[in-house]
Formats: sequence, C-alpha cells, structure tokens
Amino acid sequence: MTQITTVQTQPIAGQKPGTSGLRKKTPVFMGRHYLENFVQSIFDVVGAKGKTFVLGGDGRYFNDRAAQVILRMLAANGAARVIVGQGAILSTPAASHLIRLNKTDGGIIMSASHNPGGPNEDFGVKFNMPNGGPAPEGVTEAMYKRTTEITEYRMLEAQDVDLSHIGRHQLGAMVVDVVDPVTDYAALMETLFDFPAIRAMFAGGFRMRMDSMCAVTGPYATEILENRLGAAKGTVVNGTPLPDFGGMHPDPNPTWAKALMDEMFGANAPDFGAASDGDGDRNMVVGRGIYVSPSDSLAVLAANAHLAPGYKAGLKGVARSMPTSAAADRVADALGIGKYETPTGWKFFGNLLDAGRATICGEESFGTGSDHVREKDGLWAVLLWLNILAVRKQSVAEILAEHWAKYGRNYYSRHDFEAIETAKADAMMAALRGALAGLPGKTVQGMTVSMADDFAYTDPVDASVSTKQGVRVLFQDGSRIVYRLSGTGTEGATLRVYLERYAAGPAGLDLDAQAALAPVIRAAHEIAGIAAHTGRTAPDVVT
Repeated sequence: MTQITTVQTQPIAGQKPGTSGLRKKTPVFMGRHYLENFVQSIFDVVGAKGKTFVLGGDGRYFNDRAAQVILRMLAANGAARVIVGQGAILSTPAASHLIRLNKTDGGIIMSASHNPGGPNEDFGVKFNMPNGGPAPEGVTEAMYKRTTEITEYRMLEAQDVDLSHIGRHQLGAMVVDVVDPVTDYAALMETLFDFPAIRAMFAGGFRMRMDSMCAVTGPYATEILENRLGAAKGTVVNGTPLPDFGGMHPDPNPTWAKALMDEMFGANAPDFGAASDGDGDRNMVVGRGIYVSPSDSLAVLAANAHLAPGYKAGLKGVARSMPTSAAADRVADALGIGKYETPTGWKFFGNLLDAGRATICGEESFGTGSDHVREKDGLWAVLLWLNILAVRKQSVAEILAEHWAKYGRNYYSRHDFEAIETAKADAMMAALRGALAGLPGKTVQGMTVSMADDFAYTDPVDASVSTKQGVRVLFQDGSRIVYRLSGTGTEGATLRVYLERYAAGPAGLDLDAQAALAPVIRAAHEIAGIAAHTGRTAPDVVT
C-alpha cells in the first residue's frame, strides 16, 4: 500500500542553477528539504504527469540515496515511467543517449562533473531536455525562481526500488525500468567507429592506458576497450567508480592525472594514454612522450573524422568555445565547412547540432563531442582518436607533426591569476574595455593589433544574444589574447588569460609553448596593465 504525502516546506535561498545544474557541497544537498525543494521545482517547471524520464548519476557519495528520493518524487508527481541506470549509474553522455534513443521527456543527472566527491565534497543535480542536452538558461531561470517560491513538495511513501538488478519494477503507478548503463552507449559507439580496425591494432601489439580516475567511465571503458576491442586486461586503471573517487580530483588534466602523464613520458610508455572525468564528459589525450592540448585534439579530430564510419560523409561544421584556440577554424576553412565561435557553455553547441550546422564541437576545458548526443563525451573522443590511429598507422606524435606542418600550429596556454581583490579585478577589466577602441593598429611587443572587442554572440539558430563574454585582442600575425573573469566572492576573482600564437608551417614547431608564447604573454600584461591594477607579475596556475 502506497500513499502520496504533500510535505510543507519553505523556500531555500541560494539555489540558482546554471546549464550545468545545481552544484553544492554534499551536506547541503543532504540537509532538510534541500534536494526535495530543487527536484520539486524542476517538476513544477517542466511537468511530470504522464511523462517518461531518464535518471542516473556518476556514482559519487549520496548518488544512491538521492536517486531513491527522486524516484519517489517522480511517482508522486505522476510520471509514467523512469529509465534508470543499474545502481543509479549513468555517465552524462550515456544519459543523453538514452534520452534521445527512448524519446523521453528529459532526464535528471546527478553529478558535479569533474569536482571531487565524498561526504564533505560536491554533489549536483541537473535537468536535460528531450533533445538530450542541458536545459537552456530560460528553463534554469524558471527553476531557480520556483525554488524561491516553493511551499510544498510531493513524495510517495514507499520502499526503495531495487536498483541493483536489471528489469522492470513498479513504484506506485509508475514503471521503473532498470537498465544496464553501458549496453546502449556501447552499441552506439559501434555504429560510429571502425571496431574491427581498432581491434586489429590492439591485436598487433598496440598498448594503451586509460585512467578512469575511479569515476563513472570505468565500466564503459572496460567493456568497450578491453571486452569489445581486445585491449589487454588492466588497460583501464582506476576503473571502479567510488563514492569519493578514491580521494582523487576527477578532472582529466596534466595536474590531476599526473600518474598517467608520468607513465606516458617515462620509460616503456604505452602508445596511447587517456583519462576521463567524474561524469564522463571530459577527456585528456596523451601520446608517448607528447601531450595533446584540448584545442589541438579538437582540430585533429575534425581533420580526420572522415576516417571513422560514422563521419565518412564529412562534417557539416565545427564549433568551438571562444576561449578555445583557433586551430579548428583552420581545419574548417580547409574543408570548406562552417566554423562557429560560441560563448562557453554546451547549450550553444546544442543549438548548432540540432540545426544541423555543426557536427563536432569542443572547448578548451577538455570537452569534446559530436552530434551523436547533446553533451560532450570523453570516451567518444578517445575512441575517435583510436580509430584515427588504427587507420593512419602512425603515432600520436607523427599525426600531430603532420597536422602542424599542413595547417600550422596554434601555440596555446591559459594563465590564471587567482584570488584577486574583486574591486581591483573589476577596475582592470573596466579600464581594458575602455581602451579597446584605441587598440586596433597599435603595435605591442612587435605585434600589430588587428581587432579588439568584448565578445558578443548572436545565436544563428534562435537569435538569442549573449554579451560581455570576454575581451579579445587579435593581432595581424594570428596571435590572440582573451581576458575573462571567473568567480567572485570572499576570495575575490580569478583572472583567466588565454594566450595564442600562430606559427605557419613546420618552422619553430619544436619550441616549448611558453617560450613560443613569450611575446604574447608580455603583450597581455602590457595591454591590460595586470601588474599595475592587481600587483601580480606572474600567474598562479599555467595550463
């Protein structure tokens, strides 16, 4: 016997979600009414009665308990059916695929992406739309507004659903289908990539190391790489998702995936290395003795995607976030296809993908994806690299060298100046914006400025406008500087400076990136007056 209870509650401040959902410390989500208020606000905005949803998460601490709460609330709000990953596990791209494959009314993903997990770390909840992509700003704003007004939520009084066994369950009047989280995603990958060619490459002695960082891609990588493609057992390391990610920071970059980097640059390194993040939507790629920046990875994938069966007809276009290097633009120009520069945020790519204007998208923060889902997809990027390596029969270093020789090289780096006093950071950006009109034609550190602006974007699909997305300074030789502020509060602001220098052809390709960027770095400090405004002469973090 089950019954629906209406629980009286009060609005909780500070619950504003973005397109990446609502992220807070786990104890906050575990607090009285907090998760329930946000989840009810989702249903109040999008509606649940008679609808079908997907539910899953990255396995971080509180994932299992939150799933049971959300299921009982879905049932109480009249949902007809929920498709749940076994153990409440689903990578973000796999969830996007299930939404699209089953034509559901959306999905709820429990994740804080690449943020650490654990009893005192981070948790998150986000809603994805029927196209499989993150909810747009208008929807998340409506959800936030609802959290400030909510006075009650609905809960079905019932026992937990057994999510450990695949099969159909009943929760009140609602059907709960527990599915293998990997099967449908792996089947999709088989339609996109040349599995026989990759399998033959592994059979021929090709060695790989995949670090899943004790996060959600472990089961996916093990099934696809080891079981279906024949990579040696043990190729996938840290392959069991753990509630605290084994104490790791599940962010695939050279700092947090240091063990992988050390192996790839050490004696007896494998041919190929990769890592993915907490919820499986980011990737890092490393060759033997060579690191592939996310910007270069996007460009190489775009240039070679036709080698994979799913993209043999060619690409419709390539899109990148504005801070990402322009390397992919050069590939798009050579292929005669559309190129798009968008604000940061996957929803901007989603519009282009839905409209058939772009096929592959990427951002400098280790996110790459295509039109197969509406999220970035870490394992997809790894498999496309493997497909390219299998067909070209070259090393990662050789492929990069040939790419740079053909298209030129966009040296690229990001310098972060952390915990700047907010007033000083704001004053610097205000002065910089005020000086933009006088920069074109000016020579700085031997380079002539060709354009300077505060990046604004008019979406070619829905005509929405996004302004003040970052200050850009472009030079006649193809070099570029981008300034953005990220985060304000008691610890101040972080100034992110994106630096890029273009070198045509093979000349100077062996230079260290920071050495190659030296004149651009000096110009960035001079143009913005970083030292004068902030007192900083060097960044805190260089990536």
